Amino acid sequence: MTPAERQSAVAFALRNLLLDDRHPSPSALQAASDFMAGRKQTEALADTARRLEAQSNSTNANVDALFLRTILVGQQPWATEGDLAELRAIHRRLLPSQPEEGALRRPQPDDNANLYPAAMLEQGAAAIGQELAAERNLASLDRPVFVERLAHYYDELSYLHPFADCDGMTLRIFLSRLSHDAGWDLDWGRTDPTDHRRALQRALQGDTDGLQTLIAGMVRPVNPTRIFLIAGWDQGPAH
Repeated sequence: MTPAERQSAVAFALRNLLLDDRHPSPSALQAASDFMAGRKQTEALADTARRLEAQSNSTNANVDALFLRTILVGQQPWATEGDLAELRAIHRRLLPSQPEEGALRRPQPDDNANLYPAAMLEQGAAAIGQELAAERNLASLDRPVFVERLAHYYDELSYLHPFADCDGMTLRIFLSRLSHDAGWDLDWGRTDPTDHRRALQRALQGDTDGLQTLIAGMVRPVNPTRIFLIAGWDQGPAH
């Protein structure tokens, strides 16, 4: 990884945790700083994450391991099919010690009625994947259309809520990958955690305007020179 890529990976990992109100310890932040500076390499950072996770009696140690694994998530490629298998592949990279069969949210007596029925997760995920495929994974869209469609899928995936733990973090990694491949990058650092939670809550109630506003504030073209000089801010990678 280049120094810029290391810095970007650390910034994303930190924001991804903070959006779920998770806070890495000073020692984990120091490990991330050493990684950015090149004093700690990828395998050393992975070893630190494994050591921290072994401290299973400490919630903070688990958060620290999650933080470090998020930094490294892009170093372990997965099949980008836009389906439940992709979501599970991302989730396994964040929580590798969790049994795969136990990762998905399971039906509970006190299930949240605002979420998709847990017993039908695979059917719901398949429907979302098919819809994404029909839209060519949001490729070649002008910016306003891309923002509207990405807000739609963020809402759909949040309603699906496939994982009992680290669901939001997994979805944000997925959406970042999806957006990048479609020609846009998401700057989650521009997102206020309170506004983010409110936008998702309102979207679950049928109002995605706040989610669209949130996404519009953080979406940037992957190739800004082409966008600005050839197409203009509101036009997408196809132009």
